Amino acid sequence: MATPPGPDPHETALAQAIRRVSEDTQGLVRDQIDLAKLEIQQKASVFGRGTAIGVAAGVFIVGALLLIIEGLSWMAWYFLFPDETFFLGFFLVALILIILGAIAGFLAAKALRKARAPVPDDALAAARQTQETFSEEAHLLREQVKEAVTVPEEERQP
Repeated sequence: MATPPGPDPHETALAQAIRRVSEDTQGLVRDQIDLAKLEIQQKASVFGRGTAIGVAAGVFIVGALLLIIEGLSWMAWYFLFPDETFFLGFFLVALILIILGAIAGFLAAKALRKARAPVPDDALAAARQTQETFSEEAHLLREQVKEAVTVPEEERQP
């Protein structure tokens, strides 16, 4: 019986090269996904902090408005019954809350401007670079395969 011929060494090398390229590609894709996740987490945390500060600013402003309304109510009572001046304390607290609300609003706006959209810019840039590298490597691999198929082994340059 005749034994079947062994695998062609060129086919084995080509299969190994393709397998290596495939494994490297999978690794690069996993790394880029991890980079994108990390970048989005960082931007989302900045956005979350800005949102929390914005909510605090809103609470301060609503509190100040409630105290202003209450102060106006007390002032009306005072003008109708001028025995004592209770409303000045309400206006002082309202002023303090407005100042705190303005500071919190400024910090929230600054944080939200800094956060912008949670887009993984670094990961996208790395993906573009990887795509360019793969295109170059695929072109080189095509040329090598073309040479291996069209040029006899004896005529190939080492």
